[in-house]
Amino acid sequence: MSFLDPRTLAFVLFAGFMAVSFLLCILAATGNDDPTEFYLGTGSLSPMQNGLAIAGDYISAATVLSTTGTIALAGFDGVLIASSTVLSILLFMLVLAGPLCGRGRFTLGDVLSERLSERPARIGTAVVVLVVVLPLLLVQLNGAGAMLAVLLGIPGSGAVTGCTVFIGSLMVCYAALGGMKGTGFIQILKTVLLLAAFVLLAALVLKRFSWNPFTLFDAAADASGYGDGFWQSGRQYGDSLSGRLDVISVQLTLAVGAACMPHLTMRLHPIRGMRAARAATTWAVGAVTTILGLIVIVGAGATAVVGARALRASDPTGSDSLLLLTLALDPAAQEAHRSLLFSVVACAVVATTLAAVAGLTLAAAASLAHDVLAKVVFKGGLSANRELAAARTAIVVVGVVAVVLAIVTQHWNRQVLISFTFAAAASALLPIVLYGTLWRGFTVNGLRWALYGGLLLTAVTMAFSPAISGNPLAVFPERDFHWFPLRNPGLITIPAGFLLGWLGSRTGGRARHAQDPTRGDLPYAMPTG
Repeated sequence: MSFLDPRTLAFVLFAGFMAVSFLLCILAATGNDDPTEFYLGTGSLSPMQNGLAIAGDYISAATVLSTTGTIALAGFDGVLIASSTVLSILLFMLVLAGPLCGRGRFTLGDVLSERLSERPARIGTAVVVLVVVLPLLLVQLNGAGAMLAVLLGIPGSGAVTGCTVFIGSLMVCYAALGGMKGTGFIQILKTVLLLAAFVLLAALVLKRFSWNPFTLFDAAADASGYGDGFWQSGRQYGDSLSGRLDVISVQLTLAVGAACMPHLTMRLHPIRGMRAARAATTWAVGAVTTILGLIVIVGAGATAVVGARALRASDPTGSDSLLLLTLALDPAAQEAHRSLLFSVVACAVVATTLAAVAGLTLAAAASLAHDVLAKVVFKGGLSANRELAAARTAIVVVGVVAVVLAIVTQHWNRQVLISFTFAAAASALLPIVLYGTLWRGFTVNGLRWALYGGLLLTAVTMAFSPAISGNPLAVFPERDFHWFPLRNPGLITIPAGFLLGWLGSRTGGRARHAQDPTRGDLPYAMPTG
C-alpha cells in the first residue's frame, strides 16, 4: 500500500496528531505537581498563545459541523448563528474579562465564594456546571466517534461506539495528564490545524466560482430551492411568529450562553492583569472571526456544489454537509476514507473535538474535586497531593459517565443537546456571574433562585418544546406532548434567570462581603495590567 494512499495518510495524520498532543501534555505535566499549576498553568503563556487557546475552546466540533450545516440548509439564519458566536466572544472580552481574570482563582465557585457563603456557592455552581457541560460533551464525543469511523473506513454502528470509547479515553488522558496548560497547548494546535483546513476548503470552493464570493452566494441561492429568499431570515424555523421568535432566541442564547461556559471562564483565571486579558481576547476574537468567516464560505459552497436536496437526503439537520462537500471537491475518491481532502479535514475536526472535550472534562472535574470535595467535604483540609489526585480521579469519573451517555444518545438530534447546554448556561450561570461580581446586593438566596430556578425552567421548557416531540427532527418524532412553542427557550429563560436572581436577593438576607483588604467594599478588584 502506497504511503500516499488516502486511507494510509488518514492513519498517519491522526497518529501524528496524537503523538504531538501527548508530547505537549507530557511537557506540560512536568510542572503539574500541585493544584495551582494544574488549574492555572497557562498563566505563563503569551497573550497570543492564551488567545489561540481561548479561540480553540470557542470553536468546537459542534460549532464547525452544525454551523456549516445550518448555513448550507438555512442560508442567512446560519450566518446569524456565526455572527452570534462572534458577538459572544466580544461579550466575553468586554464584560467578563475584568471580573474573572487574575487573583489565582480556580473555578466559578472560587469567584462567588469570595462574597457569598461558601457551601451554597460551591455546591450550586458545581451542580449547574456538570449539567451544562455534560450535554456538550456528549455532542462532541458522538460527532468525533462518527467522524473517526468514517475517516478510518470502518463501517457499522459498533465501529462508531468503539471510536467514541477511544476518543473518550484520549480525552481523559489529555485532561488528567496535562491539566490546564496541556489542554491549552492542544487548543492552540487545534486552532492552527482547523484554520489551515478551512483555508484550504474555502480556497477550493472559491476556485470553482472564479474566486468571486458573490457568484458563490448566487449559486448557493439557486441550488437551495429558496432562490433569493435563501439569504433572508426565516429558512430555519419558518416565517411564522414562533419561527421568527425562535431565530431571535437562538441568537440570544448563543451570544450570551457561550460566553459563560465553564471551560471558557477557566481560561481567564490564570491571566494576570486586565491588559493581558484584553490582549489575549483580542487574539481570540481575530481567530474566531476568521474561522467563522471561512465557515460561511464553506457552508455556502456545500449548497452550491452539492445541492440542498442531496444535503437534506443525507441528514435533515445538515450535519453531513462538510463530509459531502469534501467528497464533491474530490470526485476521484469513491468513498470518504479514500479521499485525501476528507482525510485532512476530518483530522482537523477530530482534533477539534479532542481539544474541546479535554477542556470540558477538566472544567467539570475541577468543580467536583476543588469546589465539592476539597472545599466543602474536607473544608480545605486536603493536602496538595491529595487534591491533585482527587482532580485526576474526577476527570476519569466524568469521562466514563460522558462516554456511556454518549453511546446511549448517539442517535439523538445533536441540536437539542446544544440548545439545552447554551440555554442553561445563559439562564443559570450568566446571572450569577454578573450579579456575583458586579452587584453588591446579590445574596445567597438570589444565587439559589437564579441557579436552580434558571436551570429548572430551562429543563421544563425544553422538555415540552418542539425539539423533544411533535416534530420530524425531534428526539421523539412519533409523539407530541409539547406545549411550549419555541425550540430554544432562551428568549424566555434568560430574562427569567436574571429576574429570579434579583427577586431572590430582594427577598433574602443581605449579601456577605468577603473581607479582602485589596478590594475594600467593591464586589471585585479590577485587575491592573
